[in-house]
Amino acid sequence: MDRIRLIGGNELNGEIPISGAKNAALPLMIASLLSDEPLVLQNVPRLADVKQLERILENHGVDIAVHGRRRGEEGEGQRMTFHAADIVDTTAPYDLVSKMRASFWVIGPLLARCHEARVSLPGGCAIGTRPVDLFLFGLKALGAEIDIDEGYVVARAPKGGLVGAHITFPKVSVGATHTILMAATLARGTTVIDNAAQEPEITNVAECLVAMGAKISGIGTRTLTIEGVERLHGATVDVIPDRIETGTFAMAAAMTGGNVLLKGARPEHLQAALDTLARTGVALSVEPEGLRVRRNGNGIQPVDVETDPFPGFPTDLQAQFMALMTMASGTSHIRETIFENRYMHVAELARFGADISVDGQLATVRGKAQLKGAQVMATDLRASVSLVIAGLAAKGETVVNRIYHLDRGFERLEEKLGRCGAEIERVAG
Repeated sequence: MDRIRLIGGNELNGEIPISGAKNAALPLMIASLLSDEPLVLQNVPRLADVKQLERILENHGVDIAVHGRRRGEEGEGQRMTFHAADIVDTTAPYDLVSKMRASFWVIGPLLARCHEARVSLPGGCAIGTRPVDLFLFGLKALGAEIDIDEGYVVARAPKGGLVGAHITFPKVSVGATHTILMAATLARGTTVIDNAAQEPEITNVAECLVAMGAKISGIGTRTLTIEGVERLHGATVDVIPDRIETGTFAMAAAMTGGNVLLKGARPEHLQAALDTLARTGVALSVEPEGLRVRRNGNGIQPVDVETDPFPGFPTDLQAQFMALMTMASGTSHIRETIFENRYMHVAELARFGADISVDGQLATVRGKAQLKGAQVMATDLRASVSLVIAGLAAKGETVVNRIYHLDRGFERLEEKLGRCGAEIERVAG
């Protein structure tokens, strides 16, 4: 199994291109199931999760073509065409769905277009139970009959298809918003989704659906209104830049010092995180080509933070921010409000010498001047990269094991960091 080996202590200086957002690319790919015409996606990142979803979509009968650049070449992400002319199978089997939670979202388009779906209960990162109750709640409101049979969700639409409804989610859910939004585009009548997620990835998908012929208003707000249409057509859509990758590299620059331009970044997609980072003493400036991050000599100030749905501080940047706070000149507090089991990286950060204690959802981080390199183990996608950026700032050698988690969500990580002065390499296992 591959590992990442790095020697800490080098400043980061240069440019890092921001890849397309994984959390937008996956639901955009799934949206291709809604039409029998081709959906072309541009700036798709080269990630293990993208490849896994390709297998799932091909199982349903989607023809997939990749155009232009290949792995390792400079430039934007992949240009891909997804053509679901015929859905040949409405079952998403356990051996495919169990590897990635987002693959469960195919249930919405399959049910809307084919009026039936049989989808395995999902797998993915072990960062909490993350049940699918809100998905099923929304689909039932649209008229679907739902049964659980031997680990599969079996869903059937009423005769004539799904029917529009007024749905109020009891709590914000990105996955449920994506799924019900897609399903409602082909439902008869009007659907209103209250307490919808507002993440930029939701907006990217909603605008894609509009380009495909859907009628959606309230995009970017807590209330989405969808007027069902009989069919959707093809479209060409860009995947937005990855705000989590942007925040991760910004925190890496903050930890190591230096001057980095995050090329193509969209600062408005993570303003809460950038405001928090600025309070630590890091200089941030928006430029025509992206976001510049500088820290030259000044120390890192401790800052308290609490994760929240967008536009709040993203849970997907919590581990990276914790790594940064391990070097702050004082004590900081981090409260995780989204997932109940997202502090697995704490034990691994402690191997660098970090002083962190956890009480329920509250982590207390007592900063210190110097971390020391260590052998560490990646535990989930976002925690994995927190270990890499801690290693960039630690004294001596760090080896990050079980990095397949990183390949799920970060494109060419070691190459991007290496070009900015990091001493980092991938070691084949």
